Amino acid sequence: MKRILKRSIIVGLVAIFLIALVIVPHTELNAVHAMIQSDAEYKSAVLIERSSKTILLEENAHERLPIASVTKLMTVLLTLESIDRGEISLDDMVLVSENASGMGGSQIFLDADEEYRLSDLLKSVIVASANDSSVALAEYIAGSENNFVRLMNERAVELGLNDTNYANCTGLPSAEGYSSAYDQAIVLREVLGHETYHEFSSIWFEEFTHPSGRTTQMANTNKLSRYYEGCIGGKTGSTNQAKYCLAVGAERNDMSLISVVLGVENSKARFKMASDMLNYGFENFESKLLFSDADLADKTVRVRGMGRQARLGAEREFTYVGKIGEDVNYSLNYNLPFMLNKVDQGQVVGNVEIVIDGVVVDKINLVSLDTHEEAGIWDYFKEIINH
Repeated sequence: MKRILKRSIIVGLVAIFLIALVIVPHTELNAVHAMIQSDAEYKSAVLIERSSKTILLEENAHERLPIASVTKLMTVLLTLESIDRGEISLDDMVLVSENASGMGGSQIFLDADEEYRLSDLLKSVIVASANDSSVALAEYIAGSENNFVRLMNERAVELGLNDTNYANCTGLPSAEGYSSAYDQAIVLREVLGHETYHEFSSIWFEEFTHPSGRTTQMANTNKLSRYYEGCIGGKTGSTNQAKYCLAVGAERNDMSLISVVLGVENSKARFKMASDMLNYGFENFESKLLFSDADLADKTVRVRGMGRQARLGAEREFTYVGKIGEDVNYSLNYNLPFMLNKVDQGQVVGNVEIVIDGVVVDKINLVSLDTHEEAGIWDYFKEIINH
């Protein structure tokens, strides 16, 4: 009898424990919810520091999900990069096809067989998430949307987006199209590096004028561009399948953060959740520059020949993001040759290892700032005399 009673008690306790797991508030089970004190339903979220790509907060950050119009970040990126390479210009006139003008969803209502300035089309994508303008740009750059999608996926591979596949340039529903919160944080990071993007992303409201003279009103879909201090751009998206999505960047206190939320239950919740994540980052973390060209002021590489030295520069800086007030135990290990026979300006001559708590966390190439031709007989003679 005692054994049966004991077993019943154990079973009862297990049942109570299982029930408790079910009724525990979602904020206690979810890392992001717990940190930002939010109870919004969502599928994925990530917060990264822009310079270092350090993840500060995440939940299912690499889960493959539909991302709706956040897809257009890659459309914008490829357009900006084509402009930078001189392949197209903001002043180009783009002939809009029937296919482009017939896109559904969010649009600027382009007229088929009319020419529009490329800058206006790009602006309407960035500000108003125009599907028709996205396709018009894709067709102009690559000849067809299919060709452009191939370029999108090639660029995704180059950026190391392991959880992304683009099916179109707009984000309209497709079973083959997906990405992740982390991957889209990386795409926005690239987009934010273009000055032209910032010229358009800060626009809150503007009229779009068509060749016929009629106008279409454009309102920025990213509400945080107006209502969040330090917002530097972002992209919204929503479909029945993807629910509400948002990728947004902000700068405060010499630190730049990117927040991405996917599959949020409603539009208001996505903006609040993304801004709460940004607030969490700014309130708890700080960016510390651990290595820059300033650390190379007294570093040179000897080049054969009397008194010849090559000054050094770094390919990039190294920024560490940590909790505010946290001390960083780090060191710099330089790997440089004892002597070079010759050197060209910009030539990689060595590297520096960034070591934190005894672990090499990064390796940065060091380049020569000077050019020295190979030493001649007279140089060798002077060197011998000097010694």
